[in-house]
Amino acid sequence: MDAFNAEPRQKPSAPQRRFDEDYLKSRLEPIVKEPIARVEIFALQGDASDRRYFRVHYFRDAAVRGAAEKSAVIVMQQKEPTPEQESDFNRIQKFLARLKMPVPKILHHDTERGLLFLEDGGDTHLADLARTSPDSIVAWYQKAIELIVSMQTRVTKNIQPHRPVGFPKFDGEKLMWEMDFMMEHYVTGFLRRKLSREEKSEIRAALLGLCKTLAAEEQVFTHRDFHSRNLIVREENLMLIDFQDARMGPRQYDLVSLLKDSYVVLKEETRDELLGYYLQRMEQEEGRRIPRSPFRKVFDWMSVQRNLKAIGTFAFQYMEHKNDRYLEYIDPTLRYIRDTLHSRPDLEPLCQTLQSAIPKLNASGGEISRP
Repeated sequence: MDAFNAEPRQKPSAPQRRFDEDYLKSRLEPIVKEPIARVEIFALQGDASDRRYFRVHYFRDAAVRGAAEKSAVIVMQQKEPTPEQESDFNRIQKFLARLKMPVPKILHHDTERGLLFLEDGGDTHLADLARTSPDSIVAWYQKAIELIVSMQTRVTKNIQPHRPVGFPKFDGEKLMWEMDFMMEHYVTGFLRRKLSREEKSEIRAALLGLCKTLAAEEQVFTHRDFHSRNLIVREENLMLIDFQDARMGPRQYDLVSLLKDSYVVLKEETRDELLGYYLQRMEQEEGRRIPRSPFRKVFDWMSVQRNLKAIGTFAFQYMEHKNDRYLEYIDPTLRYIRDTLHSRPDLEPLCQTLQSAIPKLNASGGEISRP
């Protein structure tokens, strides 16, 4: 998700949100403990979810402070109010905050309206630094890897005492559901491929083998969407956002999300350097050596599943919601898959099977055209 990328002049119409300026003043004044003269509401670019985000600028009363002072909060509007139960975002935020993980503070929760008032971390993401400060990108990605290490060690070890938080697992069924989702919305929908029953059965069998192998791996806490647009830069550190779908999954899952990110394509040598940094840090934390070849195999297999899942989401947004802002990311994501399939002999059977559904996997390159 890249929910905190602002569209500075886009103000949503009233039916799109469950609040107005008077409501915001009534909720913000008890938080800041001062009168608020006015507020400005800005929609933030949506993500591939059912949540909506708004940045609210509020101006403290100049008569009290001597001059109008602007501050900001983020308002997250959930798909629908759930007053009878605490949201996943709330429960996981509290869990991670207790462990001193860098997550935004919850300032107010209106359960009746399904609104969360969150600390505003700003709108500079790791993806922005990758474009504007390429010379420093390794150091920043190392900071991101430090967060992965913390999640896989300290956070994972502390899950048991907080069992009510609830972290479902990336089991074979869930991983395969994502593959079926990709087949439906990308292969059948976006590509308009007409596959026979036998072809579909063969493809499902090959993907199921991939998913079962990954599900059998040791499970740790995974953010689930740990990419460059979900890491906000705050001074010299990074803040985690969009963690409400966290699961238990393979160690390689978040690492794949970061290093084979659809939004920022790193150089291969940079990716290898960062992968080595992760292994070094995990060995320091756990006091044991991690065999490189088995780890890299799972990393590559995980990247195929994770990137196929991403393509399914991008296609779904276009086919079901007419949202074309993700189409440009299909091509670089396909290149990840193609390069990985062709670089590993143990993935050759899967490669051969998938080519009937996704011909681009057998191509030398080129852009993905719209249907």
